[in-house]
Parts: sequence; structure tokens; C-alpha cells
Amino acid sequence: MTQSAVLPRVLVIGAGAWGTAVAIHFARRSVHGQVTLVGRDATQMTVMRERRENETYLKGFAFPSQLGIETDISAALRNWRAQLQELRPSGQSSTSSASPSDHASGLLILATPLSGLTQTLSLVRDALGQAREGEGFVWLAKGLALDPHDSKTLRWPHEMAKDACPGWPCGALSGPSFAQEVAAGLPVALTLASENLAWARMTAQQCHGGGMRVYATSDLIGVELGGAMKNVLAIAAGVCDGLNLGANARAALLTRGLSEMARLGRAIGAQTATFMGLATLGDLILTATGDLSRNRRVGLGLAKGQPLAQVVQGLGHVAEGVATAPALLALAQRHGVDVPITESVSQLIAGRWSASQAIEQLMSREPRDEHVG
Repeated sequence: MTQSAVLPRVLVIGAGAWGTAVAIHFARRSVHGQVTLVGRDATQMTVMRERRENETYLKGFAFPSQLGIETDISAALRNWRAQLQELRPSGQSSTSSASPSDHASGLLILATPLSGLTQTLSLVRDALGQAREGEGFVWLAKGLALDPHDSKTLRWPHEMAKDACPGWPCGALSGPSFAQEVAAGLPVALTLASENLAWARMTAQQCHGGGMRVYATSDLIGVELGGAMKNVLAIAAGVCDGLNLGANARAALLTRGLSEMARLGRAIGAQTATFMGLATLGDLILTATGDLSRNRRVGLGLAKGQPLAQVVQGLGHVAEGVATAPALLALAQRHGVDVPITESVSQLIAGRWSASQAIEQLMSREPRDEHVG
């Protein structure tokens, strides 16, 4: 982080493993009261405040003394704004000639799973209404939502954000990041993607530091696709390893998976360069090969013949790739894009194919030129 950058006033909404880890990270760099963590389970938050640890989702990582814990999301949102307004002198505007780091700013970090994002956005809207000067939010959820009653209805996180909180500066914070490593203070590099590139650059600069590097991009749809699809490919990699198919097979699978991701990305308007970045290639490498990956563990369990419900229950956390696979398949079919790995994972999750059948389907495909599909 540059010497002039100032950490914004941060409120993290969502006290799972990743939300807690992000809150711990920012709190280490903060003064008292600058970073707050709140979740939807008031009882759990009370226990966390008393014990100064998230024993349910991130056991073993004590909270910094600077980290505040709240029990009510709506109250925490109103308090976040009130504190921010106290820091902003009357007449101060972020459009003035001063540098972005000279302004008091606030950042909401929405750390809920994709299934809870719309509800969280509604809480933001109901508590705060329109964004005020210096306010913005990022979401950490990765995936594409598919309406279970209408396969034609697909929604990206940024579409949920626009619907619920129009006019707010916002974006996706994504990249290769295991919660345990961030909580331990190990280095991490992330991408902040927003259609408002100026805001993304300013916010990335403010968040940059303390072992975290943050890069800005305007390719929001590419970053969201990468975050969604890498989870599906990680399930496939888990199946590959669970069947003991070897390192050669896994390398081929991930390479073809990245090609599949880029092919779909081009069809929906993503930038080609994005698929060599942190939120795509970087996150794919981590999630598909790291032992802490929940989606990889889903694939490992399915390869052993375990029922999907049993595998997911044993995780204790959400594995976004399970719900995302059929949504991405529907998206690809809509755009006429061939996504054989995503299709195989979807069939496996639906129980129509076994793990060995999924692999057999991939290996029996007709040969073709490498960069055709």
C-alpha cells in the first residue's frame, strides 16, 4: 500500500470463514472502531464477541483487539454510515481535486454466499437507501444463480446489486484466496472488478496493503464468470484425483477447463486477457488443487461414490460449484458454446452419471484441433 492510502471504514456483512478472515485482515491494519464484522445469527455473533474467535467457521484465529463485532445487521449499517459522516467535514466531496486517499470513505464487504446475496442487498437498501459520498460495496460471492422454476432466468451478482441498490458504486472482489491463509496473515493477491473503473482503482488502492495486493479491472463479467466456473472445474479436478487418474490427466483437465471458461467468456463479452488473471487462472489453480478447497472435496467425495447430500453435509460450508454447474450449462447452451466439462459435472451432480461415466464421456469425445473447442 502506498504511504498516502487510507484504509476505509469497513463493515463486513457475513460471518462465515471468508468474511471473518477478511475482517481479521483489515482489522490488523486499522485503529479501534474502523472495522466491524456482523452476521445474520445474533446468537452466534454474541458468542464471537465474547470469545473473540469464530469457533464455528474459522477456529483457531483470535480476533485483533481493533475488530468490532455487532449482532444486528441493520443497526450496524446505520452506525457505519453515521461514523463515516462524522469523519467527513461539511462540504467535502470526493470529486474535488484532492487525492482519493484524502477523503473519508466507507466500504461494505458483502461476504454472504450467493444464495444470501439478494437478501443482504435488500438490507443495505432498506437501512441506507441511496449511496452517499464516499460509500460503496463489494461482494465476495462467486457463482451464477439459476431460478429452480425457470431455467431461462440466470442472474449474476452484479445484476442482483443493480436491482437492489441502483446507483451504488460496487464491484466483485475475487481471486485465489483461502480464508485460513488470509486469517493467518499470509500474502494474497485479489482483483476488484467494477464497471466504475475509477472507483475500483481508488478502492483497490485503499485496500492494498498488509500482505494483500489488490488489482483493479473493468471486466466485471469476466471476473464473475471466472469466480463461478473455477468452482465447477474444481469439482471435476476432485473427481479426477479421486479416481486416481494421475497428474497428467489433472493437468489436461484444467487446461481444457480454462479453454472452456475463456470460450464462454468471449461469448458473453468478457475480455480475453482476463482469463490469464488472478480471478480466473489464479483462482482455478488454487481451488482445483488446494486441499482446503470445498469444491475439490465435493469431487473427491463423488469419486468415492458418496451421495451428493452426504458430501455437502460433511463440508459444513457452502460449495458454490454445486448450484453453479447447471446455471453455467444453461448459460452456455443459450449462447451455443460447447462446455463438456461443465456438462459432465452437471450430469454428475444431478445423479444422471457416475464419476467414472463422467470421465468416460469426456475421454470418448471426437478429437479436434486444440483451439477450436
